[in-house]
Amino acid sequence: MSPAAAQRFRLLASAVSVLVLVAVLAAGWFYWRFRASLPQLDGTAAVAGLGAGVTVTRDALGVPTVRGADRRDVTRALGWLHAQDRFFQMDLLRRSAAGELSALFGERALARDRAVRRHGFRAIAREAVARATAEERALLEAFTAGVNSGLAALGAKPFEYFVLRAEPQPWRPEDSLLIIHAMTLDLQDDSGGYEQTLMTLRDVLGRDMYAFLAPLLTPGDAALDGTKGEVGPIPGPKVFNLRNRKVGAVAPPPAETRLAGTDLFARPDAEFRIGSNAFAVSGTHTADGTGLLANDMHLGHSAPNIWYRAVIEYGGRRIAGVMAPGAPAIVAGSNGYVAWGVTNSAIDVADLVEVDVNSIAKSLYRAPGYERLIEIGTRTETIEVKGGEPVKLEVRFTVWGPIVGQTESERPLALRWTAHDSDAANIKLIELEAARTVADAVRVAHRAGVPSLNFLAADRAGDVAWTIAGKIPKRVGYDGRLPVSWTFGDRRWDGYLSSEETPVVTTAAKDFPGALPAPAGRVWSGNQRQIGGAALALLGDGAYARGARAAQIRDALEAVPKATPADLFAVQLDHRALFLARWHALMLEALSPAATSAKPERAALRAAVEKWDGAATTDSTSYRLVREFRLALLRKMFTPVFAGCREIYPDFTLERLPLEAVFWKLWAEKPLHWLNPDFGTWEELAAAAGDDVLRSLEKQKLAPAAATWGKLNTARIGHPFARSMPWLAGWLQLPEDPLPGGDDMPRAQRQSHGVSQRLVVAPGREEAGIFHMPAGQSGHPLSPFFRAGHAAWVKAEATPLLAGPAVHTLTLRP
Repeated sequence: MSPAAAQRFRLLASAVSVLVLVAVLAAGWFYWRFRASLPQLDGTAAVAGLGAGVTVTRDALGVPTVRGADRRDVTRALGWLHAQDRFFQMDLLRRSAAGELSALFGERALARDRAVRRHGFRAIAREAVARATAEERALLEAFTAGVNSGLAALGAKPFEYFVLRAEPQPWRPEDSLLIIHAMTLDLQDDSGGYEQTLMTLRDVLGRDMYAFLAPLLTPGDAALDGTKGEVGPIPGPKVFNLRNRKVGAVAPPPAETRLAGTDLFARPDAEFRIGSNAFAVSGTHTADGTGLLANDMHLGHSAPNIWYRAVIEYGGRRIAGVMAPGAPAIVAGSNGYVAWGVTNSAIDVADLVEVDVNSIAKSLYRAPGYERLIEIGTRTETIEVKGGEPVKLEVRFTVWGPIVGQTESERPLALRWTAHDSDAANIKLIELEAARTVADAVRVAHRAGVPSLNFLAADRAGDVAWTIAGKIPKRVGYDGRLPVSWTFGDRRWDGYLSSEETPVVTTAAKDFPGALPAPAGRVWSGNQRQIGGAALALLGDGAYARGARAAQIRDALEAVPKATPADLFAVQLDHRALFLARWHALMLEALSPAATSAKPERAALRAAVEKWDGAATTDSTSYRLVREFRLALLRKMFTPVFAGCREIYPDFTLERLPLEAVFWKLWAEKPLHWLNPDFGTWEELAAAAGDDVLRSLEKQKLAPAAATWGKLNTARIGHPFARSMPWLAGWLQLPEDPLPGGDDMPRAQRQSHGVSQRLVVAPGREEAGIFHMPAGQSGHPLSPFFRAGHAAWVKAEATPLLAGPAVHTLTLRP
């Protein structure tokens, strides 16, 4: 090497060394700042406003046990802990409900904020705080002060704010109610989409088709009162005919474009959404005579988990369960006397109101109680956008609520929604901590300001109950399934159902004179229609789940004469694919010897499904392939049926339409006028669905025999930044484990959506209770509790409900 070349090499090496040193120093600084935001686990910390000291012990999973003199001190300490462990998650939840995400994430969050801002939830939450009782306000203020104290006590702001170059904003009392509104947005339809879908179905295809395709009761229902219904007669060719140019009232598009942009099955299972499970068994059917409750809520997966585990002790009480980060109440748990759990109810708590506007001045409309036309109001919302100018949003609203859509004739549709009332969100669930019987718990549920939920409870005396928690509108003059005009006041909401009017199913009939008896001392919920008759007329239809999952739970409970926590835990883990058994038989019928002779490649598919595993195990090929065959056949069958609906209403959705019952009615009779015109026979249609499965596998480079469920159903659980910061995936992402469980079974599971926790407990016997959840207790990726407990959830291990021996002890001082 020449001297000049050596000199250049030394200069290059020096430059590289400097760059490496700078990179190491930068990484070290980031890591130091990263670690500085870890929560305090031991020692003492000052928390202003405490009446007395509070002790916080944590076990090996990071689960805190909080011991204080009274609920206010415990609430202040919980706020401190939530902020230390989960502040960024809390911030996202309140911002998602308030429509304030753009201030953190810029224009990419603007569409979401625009949609949410029309509801005005921050103003509603602020009003709710003002209307709360003095004790509730004191608790909200204590929690808020605890949050802000806990945030300030961190050695550095949570690392997410360094990444976003933002400052965390102080917590306010209304923010804890915004957490409830965030859950409402996650569980309920905030635009009236289900009603608009039903309206479009009726308007495009006609009333006979609406009645056939959208029955409220079906043969597969699993209601607590045993009510079921049959699918109506198939509309004849004069009403609907896919084999000619006229479909109902609307002609189909040309054949070459008929299916373009109308794939209503683009998602993995477009006509179904996973829900939650809860069930309770009375003392007559348990091993020790106490009531027994199980609850597993199914939500989107993330790290940290959506729930915050805690055990709290004060005034001689001990309550164990889960909380929503940012809110002070136990959502599901046990107080030693009563255990409770919840699922999404899918009752109807929102209605679309057809606004009767003036034909000339379309900003004027009629409303009951007004002698003259009134003007559609406008409210200006200012959305702060990171890196850009604030955006002004004009929200149009009526006396009933904001305008969210329009009819085919361009008549505005206003949304009347319980969530828009200031008393729809409160912290009265805290009163469950003092409940001694299921009757006490049911009355608290009726006062609670929560999204409309199925509320199930069991007590140590052996009673169980089901009811609805949250507000239920009292409709007059209509059933709520379709938009109607409220102009003349003959159709309206007449307030809300009282506690006495709210349906209850229980073994404690003496406490509720109008209640229905719990069938054989058991109650269950899988988001299905819970009840029929007059009670159903009160609750309405908010798009119930089909009954297969709930029926499997019901039947499994009946098979256990004297249940233990382990028995109910086994029901939660039941991944038998009973729902798909008849689809397996149909798939074999479709792949008949004649069909496989016509296309030899079909033989490999048939061979892969001939042996029916009957369960959603990770190594099952038959479950995956039969599931995909079902979806492919429904797609080929129903896409041309609903093509005109999607053209009229682009957001037309099949979610909650009872297509399963409709399909089997059609398959049994095989009417030619309902057959997709691309096929000559129904058998050809079914065989072609098998071909679609083969094409899908070919794109994935999978042979049918190698297409296991575990290769598709693989966990996708991580911190919200995991995708945008792949170089930190080792810290931010949890293992991509293959997961058992699937659709229409108790063990409901998808890649990033499914069981958010499992709880089984007999009140008074919490030491024998079972609990686990995906991800961990801490929101900090460097915390040992970021992943702690996750492996037990993956392996379905029954870990204890109560916190284990103390590993860390922290004392909070006034």
